[in-house]
Amino acid sequence: MSALKTTQDVHSETDLPDVLRVRRAGILLHPTSLPGSGGLGLAAFRFVDQLAASGITVWQMLPLGATHGDGSPYQCLSSHAGSPLLIDLDALRTQGWLAEHATSLNGAWQCFSQHVTVQEQADFMAFVAEESLWLDDYALFVALREQQEKRAWFDWPQALRERMPAAMQQASEQLHERLQQIRFEQFVFFRQWHALREYAASRGVLLFGDMPIYVAHDSAEVWAQPELFSVDVHGQAEAVAGVPPDYFSATGQRWGNPLYRWERHEADGFAWWKARFATYLKLFDLIRIDHFRGLEAYWSIPADCPTAMEGEWVKAPGDALLTALRETFGSLPVVAEDLGIITEEVTALRHKHGLPGMRILQFAFDGSADNPYLPHNHTPDSVVYTGTHDNDTTLGWWQSLDEVARGKVHEYLDGESTHEHTAMPWRLVCVALESVAQLAVIPLQDVLALGTEARMNTPGTTEGNWVWRYAEGQFSDEHAAQLREAVQRYGRLPGEGGVVGDN
Repeated sequence: MSALKTTQDVHSETDLPDVLRVRRAGILLHPTSLPGSGGLGLAAFRFVDQLAASGITVWQMLPLGATHGDGSPYQCLSSHAGSPLLIDLDALRTQGWLAEHATSLNGAWQCFSQHVTVQEQADFMAFVAEESLWLDDYALFVALREQQEKRAWFDWPQALRERMPAAMQQASEQLHERLQQIRFEQFVFFRQWHALREYAASRGVLLFGDMPIYVAHDSAEVWAQPELFSVDVHGQAEAVAGVPPDYFSATGQRWGNPLYRWERHEADGFAWWKARFATYLKLFDLIRIDHFRGLEAYWSIPADCPTAMEGEWVKAPGDALLTALRETFGSLPVVAEDLGIITEEVTALRHKHGLPGMRILQFAFDGSADNPYLPHNHTPDSVVYTGTHDNDTTLGWWQSLDEVARGKVHEYLDGESTHEHTAMPWRLVCVALESVAQLAVIPLQDVLALGTEARMNTPGTTEGNWVWRYAEGQFSDEHAAQLREAVQRYGRLPGEGGVVGDN
């Protein structure tokens, strides 16, 4: 019997985000993986056109912030700011905001100042005023970090580290022009992003963003409001985030992010979180909260412990937080990343607030019939993936399996899929699309049938990650046609009927 169901089968007790009231298909691709220079230029708009032609109505991506030297979008300099590296320089040149032959943003503020119209100046000033809650701290943080040769803020001189008023005033005066340029870069980023979002909406494509649960220790937020995080008076971490030892790691994972002082967040009604969500809702139609289980209970590791082995579980006020966010913003367009070992309490929290979870097909085939990632265990209130940015590509995964493991996959799919003669990775793509999950998301690498060479990230490693980019023309009209046929077949083309499948 086919696992496919229609929209009417969504559980009545769940309150799914409005954008997931109909079955949809999405593609996972970070903007840095677009052809050419990546980012917010013409390649992004062409990609939206290709998604629309493919019947894809969701574009999922990774966090958009400015990264540290390792390039990881999960360790950003700010929870609000966009990466200046994503800005389309061609558009700036066209507007006269950048010299014709300039290859970087240097000098953009000066060009803007010389060529700005009255309306553009008003728009810039309005943006700076509207975003001042985070923008002023971010600009000063970036400028000082540059002045300090990119040392982490907790290694700065005391007056700067502790934001002593006289030092802040002096820095603001000395660095005035650089601060204005940093503000201008954010103005440009948000302006270009909103143009892309509006264009995507006109083509029926929703933008799906990613919110890391924690922020980087060396970030504007921890520097500006250290009282909200587990750092001491010198800015050094007292306790850090991670996960305990498990099947995958005998020593667990020590991420190093400072934890939240949740009592401080509760005391002011979660104002910091509300501001963070307000920014994300300006950028995205749907938001994934990374490591959602940390909102129910988090693994607290003493900062002086080199591994995650000596940590302990500590309860978090996730219910109070999500309630406060819903009271402020209404129904939350949020997906919970609930991968790994998940307790009943975490699942209950997700269900209470109507948040879809995640199902990864590459994790499904361990021979256990109750594996939650197997298609017959999927539920409508979930998002199914062949794999995520942390997985190998599906072709790479398949090629790495031994014969026994491949046999388990064949044993399951031969009985459940009508595509048993279809080659990987398309075979697993079809399994994802026919799932009852309201949203199915496919990494573009799997659509293009690429191997391990196209993997985006290998957790636990620091070399060769976050750099994959596809070539111009690689995502062809033939790919789009094949994808659209499958999307329509499995009823994931909003507004059009799809074949429901055989019973």
